[in-house]
Formats: sequence, C-alpha cells, structure tokens
Amino acid sequence: MSVDNDVLRLLADPLRARIVSLLAGEALCTCHLVEETGARQTNISNHLRALREAGLVDTEPCGRFTYYRLRPEALDGLAVQLTRLAEAARLANLEQRKRPCT
Repeated sequence: MSVDNDVLRLLADPLRARIVSLLAGEALCTCHLVEETGARQTNISNHLRALREAGLVDTEPCGRFTYYRLRPEALDGLAVQLTRLAEAARLANLEQRKRPCT
C-alpha cells in the first residue's frame, strides 16, 4: 500500500502545512500569508511555488496581487490512501496480526 510520498513530503514542512491550513479556509494572497505566519515574503513565495507545482494550489490574479486557493481535489487522493492505511491498521490490530521472528 503506497502513499503519495511527494505530497506527504510537501505537507510535512510545518510552514507549508500552515499555509495549506490557511488556504483551506479562504483564498489568500502572499501578504495575508506573511501576516498570518510571520514568515518572510520570499519564504512564503517559495513554498507557494512548490505547492503550485505539485498541483495543490491554484492562482487567481487580482490587480497587482495574486490570490492562492487550495485545490481540494488534489488532496482527495491522498485522503483516500491514508484512509485505506488506517483501515488496514485497524484490521491488523483487531486480528492481532504480527510477523513471527525467525
């Protein structure tokens, strides 16, 4: 059972996880994310670029600003994979499965 390691690696970064969490609630521009996280603008921009390249966020130009919006469908596949892992672990625990040592 394989999980999308690239997406997990992206989301494992605390600042990226915070950005994704903030974008889940509303579309935000870089200035909002700087204000909310206290991170530097260049750092936020680099993280947003990585998230955009991974297909996790979309951009929306608005005058001189660019708004970022989380793409929920991009997380759906990961959610399904994690749910399957949880179900497999639940079953293994219920059946008290363990590999014998040799």
